[in-house]
Amino acid sequence: MSIKLGTNDLAKYPFLNEASLYIKDTHFDLLEFDRSEMSFIINRSFDKIESFIKNNETLYHYEIDRFEIEILTFLASLLILKSASIDIVTKKFALLESMRFEKYLIDDLKNSFKDEKKRLILLKIFKEVFKIDVYAETKPIEVYKIRALDYIRRSIVFHEQEWKLINRTVKDGYVYLTVTEIVRLFRNELSLLIIDKIKNMKSIAFPNQVLIKSQKLKSYWDSINKKADAKFVNKKSVTPPCIEHLYRVLDAGENLPHSARLLLATFLMFSGKSIEEIVEIFRKLPDFNERITRYQLEHLSGKAGSSKKYFVPSCEKIKMENLCHETSVCKGITNPVHLLSRRIMG
Repeated sequence: MSIKLGTNDLAKYPFLNEASLYIKDTHFDLLEFDRSEMSFIINRSFDKIESFIKNNETLYHYEIDRFEIEILTFLASLLILKSASIDIVTKKFALLESMRFEKYLIDDLKNSFKDEKKRLILLKIFKEVFKIDVYAETKPIEVYKIRALDYIRRSIVFHEQEWKLINRTVKDGYVYLTVTEIVRLFRNELSLLIIDKIKNMKSIAFPNQVLIKSQKLKSYWDSINKKADAKFVNKKSVTPPCIEHLYRVLDAGENLPHSARLLLATFLMFSGKSIEEIVEIFRKLPDFNERITRYQLEHLSGKAGSSKKYFVPSCEKIKMENLCHETSVCKGITNPVHLLSRRIMG
């Protein structure tokens, strides 16, 4: 049976193939973004990108009854990011967009058990975007299931124990998941899909309005990252390989698991960095949230919560968390801070 998405679906999920086909069928030329009446779309796109960077929250509200605006806003956002060519910003945008779409998927999936048409549309989305078959189960409870092999391939990126296969419900070769879990499992893939859409855009003559906004984006990004470009650690100290690796991940605009953030934060505190300096360092994370980051750092430092100050995890703990990148400089140490002590004392 052929399943056609409604305009409401295209407004919520403008990354779908049918949204691209809509643009193609209308013979829309990208240079039309320079028309004065398109300024609204360009400004809307830039405001969304800026809001994602500044607030790190998905507060953007889509126009449910104006799907053309949503499709064009998404397209213009991709063009601005392509023109600006800032990897960290692209990854941050992709992650927050995927988290925004995630909320819509969760709401739709929760309502899909009682609406077969909606359920078929959503399963079509999973098939088209993620190349996977998702099945609905209604008894004894309402859940979704996927093949165990598909689950293993995707859950490997999660470090939390709850995602280990041994902690899941598995039956007849299928892993059973709640609505929230099934959507969360694909966040990374959706984020990569958006990144790929930007990277795979062919070389084009960008509309002037796009070029103006991309230059504004570059200037804004440069202004908020000057503080974070300072040296992380005292030049007279040795940077432990595990910490050096985390710096490289940050510079690449990649996310860090909770255990890695804990390691980096406690190490920076031990090395003498202030909470303000550490906040600026963590600002490069795609899912950076200043309010949450500051609260967690104050908690780790003992300035909030139980007043207990957290110490840098031991090398043994770091190895257990798969965060160790041991080299010859690590010989004989049991904690990364020992490298700092050795060099400073020497």
